Amino acid sequence: MKRYGRPEQIVTDKLRSYGAAMKEIGNADRQQTGRWMNNRAENSHLPFRRRERAMSRFRRMRNLQKFAAVYSSVCNHFNQERSLSSWHIFKQNRATALAEWRGLCAA
Repeated sequence: MKRYGRPEQIVTDKLRSYGAAMKEIGNADRQQTGRWMNNRAENSHLPFRRRERAMSRFRRMRNLQKFAAVYSSVCNHFNQERSLSSWHIFKQNRATALAEWRGLCAA
């Protein structure tokens, strides 16, 4: 806020803690809450939420760390943006990734 000055509006969801914090720092009149106003911020957190949901099954931190170490590399290997390529190229890339994965698991 020092660099760009005070914002004209701050969009949050309707959590009461946000309102209390806004009153404390003096931005209560600039807070905007609405049904769909916070969608842009929430949608940017979707990949993180997906990972968080998968990790919630673990009871021990050690098992979670093992999972996270493997999951990040495997997910990046297989997660390709479907909309960026044609169907044939997508299928070819997917088959190549799967063949490489099977080769790694067999060794």
